[in-house]
Amino acid sequence: MAFVSITRLRVRSWRFLPGFFVATLRSARQAGRADGNVSASLLREARRTFWTLTVWRDEAAMRSFMMAAPHRGAMRRLLEWCDEASVAHWEQGSEAGPPSWEEVHRRMREDGRRSKVNHPSAEHTAYEIPAPQVRRTGELRFR
Repeated sequence: MAFVSITRLRVRSWRFLPGFFVATLRSARQAGRADGNVSASLLREARRTFWTLTVWRDEAAMRSFMMAAPHRGAMRRLLEWCDEASVAHWEQGSEAGPPSWEEVHRRMREDGRRSKVNHPSAEHTAYEIPAPQVRRTGELRFR
């Protein structure tokens, strides 16, 4: 079995984007190199919204990555940077590749949960998750 982890983050102001971009790229490179990582993708869409999709050998590999620097430090800053944040995890057959963005959206809506943010938007509070707008130039793969 493979372990899938997804996040959806909306940066609340343009002024937080430079720090967010640096932290995101460092964390994405970390994920791509982490022991147990099968794949790592980042999707950029409108309104300063970003999705991550990582597939891991198992949950322990994902948790090890999550608690290590630089990702651990980035998680703390998201409290202030983001006004919307959500996460979901599930197990899938190891023979399957990464799920589609449509499946990611479905899983986020059905199985996801809000993450804590200091300045939640109305959409965050209502847990409204619009479908990701996938463009060819909006997705980066790190593994």
